[in-house]
Amino acid sequence: MRRTCYCGELELKDVGREVVLMGWVHSIRDHGGVTFIDLKDREGIVQVVFNPEVSKEAHQLAQQLGDQYVIAVKGIVQKRPPGTENPRLKTGQIEVIGTFLEILNTSKPPPFPIEDNLEVGEPIRLKYRYLDLRRPSMLRNLLLRHRAAQLIRNYLSSKGFVEVETPFLTKSTPEGARDFLVPSRLNPGNFYALPQSPQLFKQILMIGGIDRYFQIVRCFRDEDLRADRQPEFTQVDIEMSFVQEEDVQEVVEGLLVELFKELLGIQLQTPFPRIPYDEAMERFGTDKPDLRFGMELKDLSDLFKESSLEVLRKELEKGGRVKGLVIEGGARFSRKELDDLISQAISLGAKGLGWIKLSENGWQGPVVKYLPEGLRERLRETTELKVGDLLLFLADQKEKASQIMGELRLRLGRSLGFIKEGKYEFVWIVDFPMFEWDENEGRYVAVHHPFTSPKEEHMSFLETDPVKVKARAYDIVLNGHEIGGGSIRNHRLEIQKKIFQIIGLPPDEAQRRFGFLLEALQYGAPPHGGIALGFDRLVMILCGKETIREVIAFPKTQKGICPLTGAPSFVDLVQLKELHIKLDL
Repeated sequence: MRRTCYCGELELKDVGREVVLMGWVHSIRDHGGVTFIDLKDREGIVQVVFNPEVSKEAHQLAQQLGDQYVIAVKGIVQKRPPGTENPRLKTGQIEVIGTFLEILNTSKPPPFPIEDNLEVGEPIRLKYRYLDLRRPSMLRNLLLRHRAAQLIRNYLSSKGFVEVETPFLTKSTPEGARDFLVPSRLNPGNFYALPQSPQLFKQILMIGGIDRYFQIVRCFRDEDLRADRQPEFTQVDIEMSFVQEEDVQEVVEGLLVELFKELLGIQLQTPFPRIPYDEAMERFGTDKPDLRFGMELKDLSDLFKESSLEVLRKELEKGGRVKGLVIEGGARFSRKELDDLISQAISLGAKGLGWIKLSENGWQGPVVKYLPEGLRERLRETTELKVGDLLLFLADQKEKASQIMGELRLRLGRSLGFIKEGKYEFVWIVDFPMFEWDENEGRYVAVHHPFTSPKEEHMSFLETDPVKVKARAYDIVLNGHEIGGGSIRNHRLEIQKKIFQIIGLPPDEAQRRFGFLLEALQYGAPPHGGIALGFDRLVMILCGKETIREVIAFPKTQKGICPLTGAPSFVDLVQLKELHIKLDL
C-alpha cells in the first residue's frame, strides 16, 4: 500500500474518499466490541474505527495493537455521528472506517507519554529524543524552523544574494571563544579548527567579487553553555559590498518583516529604533535592552551628592554613580518583598540597595531622614515618582551600577507581569566602543572583533586614545535577546594592521594567524559589511520558547553532552595512534 495523505490533513470534503494512512498508534479504546484508534503522524491525529461488521480480520488485528505501534490503515472517510465530534482536533468532524490494517512494527512501552504539557525531565527527553520529537509541540517547532529557513533563502535570493558554502575544516585563529580543534592525520602535529564564524571567508568572498553573499551555516564555539547557547549553532550569515550601515540594516529589517508576516501573521513597523550603546547602558543597564516595558534607569548621582548619606557620597567621590528605577505601584511591597529585592541585588554584586516609598502619608524609608525637603522634590521630578510608587537605588562604579540595576529591572519586569506575551520589540544598538581594556590580559581587546572598522571621524584616536574610538558595529536586539551582530569591515590593509597592533598582536603573530587575509586586502578589497543572525535564538522567540534546545532536533545539555548518543566519548587507542595523539589525563 502507498500512503495517500497525512492523518491531520483530512477534512469534511474528504467524506466518502478511500484513504491509506500510516503512522503511530496514539491511543486505543474499545466500546461495545468496536475498537477506536487515534492514529498520529507529523500533521496530526485522526480517529480510525475498526468494526467487526465491516472487517472482522482488521478488527481482530486492531485488538492486538499497543501504544506507539507503527501501522498502515486503509479505510473510508465518513462524517462522525452527531454528538461524537471532537472540537479539539482539526479532524474532529470526521473519522476513518478501517477496512484493512497492517502492523508495520511493534513498540516497547515508551518511558513517558507522547503528549504535550507533561512534566518530563529534560535529561530523559533528550535521551529518548526520537520519542520527544513525536510530541506535537516539538514537531511544530521543527516545522516552523524549516519554514523560516525556506523564507530566508527565498527572500535573500530575491535581493540578489548568492548562497556560498564555506569550509568547516579551517585554520585556528583564536580571538574570542575557544576553538574546537580537529587533529590532522596527514599532517601530524597540526590541527584544523571548526569555524566559530565564516567571518574571514565571507570577507574574502567580497574581495573575490561575489558582492552579495549569504549562508545558513553551522558554527562551533567551545564555551560555557546556557539557555540560548550551544557548542554548535546555526547562524544566518550575510555580507555585502559597497554598503553603509543603513544598507545592511535595511536588508535585515526587510527579512524580519517577511518572517513575522508569514510565520506569525504580524506586521512589523520599520525602521526599527536605533539607540547608541552609551545611551542603552544609561537607560537600561545593558546593550540588550528589553523594550516591551518601561521602568528605565535614572542617574541620580548629582542629586545624592547633596544628601548626607555618607555611603553614597563616598562612592560618588571615587567616581561612582547612583542609579535608580521607579516601580509603578511598588509602594504596596511588604518589608519581606523589599528584603528579597535587597538580597537579589547583593547576589548580583551590589553593596546594598536603597528604597523609598511615596504613599498617601508621604515619604517612607530608612534613608528619607537624610533627604532635605527640597532634594525630595527634585528627586520626585527627576524620577517622575508618583503617590503609590517605589524608588530603588544603589551606588557603585559606573558600569557595575548600571548592569546590576539593569538586571534587577529585567527580573522585576518578569515577576510583576510588565512583559506582555506576544509583543515583539526590536532595536538596533549602534555606536559601540571599538576597544575595551582587559585587566586580566593587560591589553586592549576588540569589543566585537578586530575586523570591524572604526568610525571615520575617530581614526585619529587610534594613535592617541583607543578607548575613544567608536566602531561601525551594530547589534539587532529582540525582546532582550541579541539575535544578530554585524559591522562594516576593515577593507584597508593599513587600518587592519593598526588594529592588530592596538590589541597587542605582534606583526609576526598577525601574519601567522591572518596572513591570508592581510594578503587578500592588498588586491582591491571593496568596502564591505555584513551581519550574522542567530537562527536558533530567532526561531526560539518565534516559537515562544525559553531555550534554544526546544528548537534544535538534537541539542546538547548545559554540560555539552548528548544524552542520546553519549557524545563526547573516549575513542580507541588505535585511532589516537593514527593521529599521533597521546592522552595525559
